[in-house]
Amino acid sequence: MTAEAARATDRPVILSLAGLSKTFGDTSAVKQVSLDIPEGEFLTIVGPSGSGKSTLVRLLAGLETPTSGTLKLRGKDITALPANRRPTALVFQSLALFDHRTVGQNIEFAMKMKGVPADKRKARAHELLALVRLSDSYYERPVTHCSGGERQRVALARAFASDPEILFFDEPLSAIDYRLRKTLEVELKELHQRTGRTFVYITHSLEEAMIMSDRIAILKDGDLIQIGTPAEIYRQPRDRFVASFMGEVNILRVEDGTFPDIGRPAPADAAGAYAIVRPEDLLPGSRDVTAEYAVTQRLMLGSRTQLHLASPSGASFVSEIAGAAEVFQVGTSHAFGFDTDRIAWVDR
Repeated sequence: MTAEAARATDRPVILSLAGLSKTFGDTSAVKQVSLDIPEGEFLTIVGPSGSGKSTLVRLLAGLETPTSGTLKLRGKDITALPANRRPTALVFQSLALFDHRTVGQNIEFAMKMKGVPADKRKARAHELLALVRLSDSYYERPVTHCSGGERQRVALARAFASDPEILFFDEPLSAIDYRLRKTLEVELKELHQRTGRTFVYITHSLEEAMIMSDRIAILKDGDLIQIGTPAEIYRQPRDRFVASFMGEVNILRVEDGTFPDIGRPAPADAAGAYAIVRPEDLLPGSRDVTAEYAVTQRLMLGSRTQLHLASPSGASFVSEIAGAAEVFQVGTSHAFGFDTDRIAWVDR
């Protein structure tokens, strides 16, 4: 049993996808995706633009009908069940709030449509305001008078109003500024931990995926390429695409027992056609595999420095070092190396 399968058996599966596909004319947006999502998981689906992320989440939420495949909720087939009959909620990228209504009216909307009495709606709305850390005074506030972060919280409160078993998020933080996005990433993770609900989150941001997720699923051209914990995806990528998509990376070819880009022998036990070395593992000084590099660019990233390097063959590499690293100025040359136990091997 794989580590992924072992984890999946720890909790009951709440949502199961089997061969889920969606085509639009001659275009296959989602291709035979099969996946089990355990109850209470924070699963993030990532991929470049056009990979099928948003189409997949719309299939899961019932806003699109799959061309083929099945979708089961706790073992019950819901493939053809309309969105309004599913115990799920979707937070859109645009948030889709009603600008002509107050915060309270936005939160209460779904409950009102279900005929919940006004006093119970109001009480529940105040509970949800507390859940998303907004004070009771927001209840009567026009939603147009809320900041971007406050509107995001209102959208979350509205999503929870229907007491969903699963919440879907379609890139909800993509249109807000960096500092607010960092705050909301932490708050979403904390909200997930406090409520214990299942979150399925769509993003193209590596950073969001790494910070918030229990597992990450990577899509490319509609195919599910790899799924695993953030550490597994980062340290054990399945191929060069996954390695490159999940952050800065150095990729060294192996030919005839050597790394031709740096003119050094490859390990005798090389387990693939390419060696993946992360920037934080390419460090100054002597290591298992060491070569001379010229510094071509030096970028301060706050607590660390990113160095762009060139080997004698002209191949480009990236190193990241803690602190200011003043000695590594553009135009100077230095020995950098990496240890072989930090290599991830891939064949394609």
